[in-house]
Amino acid sequence: MKRMTRRHLEELIAQGLMFLSLALVAGSLGWILFTIIQRGAPALTWDMITKTPKGGFYMGKEGGVLNAILGSLYLALGGTVAALVFSLPISLGLNIYIPRKSRWALLVRSLLDVLWGIPSIVYGAFGFTLMLALGMRASLLAGIITLAFVELPIMVRAMDEVLRRMPRDLENASYAMGATRIETALRVVLPQMLPGLVTAVMLAFGRGIGDAASVLFTAGYTDRIPTSLMDPTASLPLAVFFQLSMPYPEVQKRAYAAALILTILVLLVSFLSRWISARLSRYSIK
Repeated sequence: MKRMTRRHLEELIAQGLMFLSLALVAGSLGWILFTIIQRGAPALTWDMITKTPKGGFYMGKEGGVLNAILGSLYLALGGTVAALVFSLPISLGLNIYIPRKSRWALLVRSLLDVLWGIPSIVYGAFGFTLMLALGMRASLLAGIITLAFVELPIMVRAMDEVLRRMPRDLENASYAMGATRIETALRVVLPQMLPGLVTAVMLAFGRGIGDAASVLFTAGYTDRIPTSLMDPTASLPLAVFFQLSMPYPEVQKRAYAAALILTILVLLVSFLSRWISARLSRYSIK
């Protein structure tokens, strides 16, 4: 009886801690969203979304952050595509060509975890050094390359965790029918694990669109919309930073509006990834 009472007490404590953690996370998210919406919604106008900064914008005059919205999308899309080109072969190699529990696989995963934990500002400094070595200036291309480095470990590790859940029976059945490893990877593994892989890509994209430190030195900042890869480009995180730094209350309100736009974009990416994963899951073997 005492043992049962003690076990029940431990279970109640564990449940209490879980509910407390859930309340703290949900409360923090709600507080952040409430603050951004409360301060940003009044300043969020159609001009903010559809116009670029005009003369005197940073002193409270007319204009918007269209340059930063498009710049963030260009940077995140370019960085995600560049990271995907390398992430997919690496993750497939870790699960198809290299034994999953080998020393090489363990070493690669450990290095990727280290890269994942490196602060974005370090990637920005690395990208700036690489940019100088290549004779480049702050540009959309330099920002895309830097963001690709930021997103690469996130995408690879997320894809790796998805591929490790692949049923071994399907893979062995493919080999038994005479398929090669590359055929198994492309015709069996990828279609089966596609929902999880899409989620991994969206996760990396969400990180890229909200990153500021890595593009601070590499993408630069401009009030114009870039027309080529060699033009500097603005981004929403830096737009928020620069506008909050201004001493004018009207400009600071616009900073919260820009933060609200960025939050909406990240939420849309999250919902879109879940919707795509749910749609693609219908074609997966349960």
